[in-house]
Amino acid sequence: MNDVVIPLLVGLGCLAVGLAGGFFVRKLIAEARIGRAEDRAQEIITEAEIKADAARKESELEVKEELIQARNELDKEVRTRRAEMQRNERRIQQREDTVDRKMSGLEAKEESLNAAKERLKAITEQTEDLYQKQLDELERISQLSRDEAQQLLLQNVERETRHEMAVMVKDLETQAKDEADKRAREIISGAIQRCAGDHVADSTVSVVNLPNDEMKGRIIGREGRNIRALETATGIDFIIDDTPEAVIISGFDPVRREVARISLERLIVDGRIHPARIEEMVAKAKKEVDQQIQEAGDAAIFDVGVHGLHQEIHRLIGRLKFRTSYGQNVLKHSIEVAHLAGLMAAELGADVRLAKRAGLLHDLGKAIDHEVEGTHVQIGADIAKRYRESNDVVHCIMAHHGDVEAQTVEAVLVQAADAISAGRPGARRETLENYIKRLQMLEDVANSFEGVDKSFAIQAGREVRIIVKPEMVNDEDTVLLAKEIAKKVESELDYPGQIKVHVIRELRSVEYAK
Repeated sequence: MNDVVIPLLVGLGCLAVGLAGGFFVRKLIAEARIGRAEDRAQEIITEAEIKADAARKESELEVKEELIQARNELDKEVRTRRAEMQRNERRIQQREDTVDRKMSGLEAKEESLNAAKERLKAITEQTEDLYQKQLDELERISQLSRDEAQQLLLQNVERETRHEMAVMVKDLETQAKDEADKRAREIISGAIQRCAGDHVADSTVSVVNLPNDEMKGRIIGREGRNIRALETATGIDFIIDDTPEAVIISGFDPVRREVARISLERLIVDGRIHPARIEEMVAKAKKEVDQQIQEAGDAAIFDVGVHGLHQEIHRLIGRLKFRTSYGQNVLKHSIEVAHLAGLMAAELGADVRLAKRAGLLHDLGKAIDHEVEGTHVQIGADIAKRYRESNDVVHCIMAHHGDVEAQTVEAVLVQAADAISAGRPGARRETLENYIKRLQMLEDVANSFEGVDKSFAIQAGREVRIIVKPEMVNDEDTVLLAKEIAKKVESELDYPGQIKVHVIRELRSVEYAK
């Protein structure tokens, strides 16, 4: 028992001693570590204080250096500004010296100018005295006052200015006229070249050829009953004379003349010539001619390109196929006038459709002018109004021979196209001798009046242009002279249509620059 307790106690004692020793050893170790830590902490604090002191000193040095540098820069700037101020002071001083010198010079110049003003004033007064004396002397010599002389000078200047203006205006007018004439010639020549053709035909007689002279007796019939029946049915004269194998049909109505021609030719072919057969053939010929008239009118209107015309106007246009004027077929003439007017209207920017329509209808009155009283112009205008043609078309018809003054471009173009178609070579048949004789007689009538210098028959005898002597005929006398010449032409000459008498008085003033 004791053997177990004693070792146990010894073990417990050793354990207690070991624990106490370990405690003291750990305490010593811990104290040693704490001491070292404190020493280290103190070293760190010391180092930190040293570094802080060094940093503070370094910062102080840097601040001092910056202060020294700022002070140096400030001193430098102050020195620079002081030097600049000194330069400015010197410059200002120089300017003050310059101004002082200039002021001294100006004072001297002012004194000189004042002296010059005094001299100039004296010279001016002396000049005015001399000028007034010269004016007085000029007025005495010229016997004109100052206002009168000034007025005379202004009049001379005005006269010279007017002369220069007149020369300039005349030059401009000449240039414009030349250009307009050139353009008009181009338009007219182009239109003529595109539409010209020969339209000459028989005028008042037709000739029917016979197979033999024995046929003349059959046409006359027993005691002339056949020829009387023909003349009664057709209203046309049948001339049977010594002309071999021919019968002449004469009449002013072209439609009736055509009916008579067709009737006679068919009677000759048929061989049965008696009053009943004559009436039958004339009736058939009338229907055939009416059909030809309608077809001719429709073809002409289609050719020109005009639409919306009344059917009666179609028929009247077709009747123009059998109407002639100075040997010119009126239907072909009307078609040509329509084309010419349309071409010129297109060139000038006018109404092409109106120009064509008026050109086609301008001679419409000739279709019935042998049946109705009045000129073909008035008859045509009345027909156009009756069938509700526009006022512009009616005006073109009225103006195409100058019965009324043309108010529109299209009316002027129709008038020009009519003159071109009728007056160009080959359009109408007239002997050269008669034509020249008529023109010569027209000029002789004009030259027979006192004061006439020259006269010219133009536009194929439709106008006579008369130039009078300005020293013998004044402006008022030209009106009376034109009327007197027109009356004498009416009483002494035979002419178609109307003749325009144009009296011109021109006063020219000529001076030579030497």
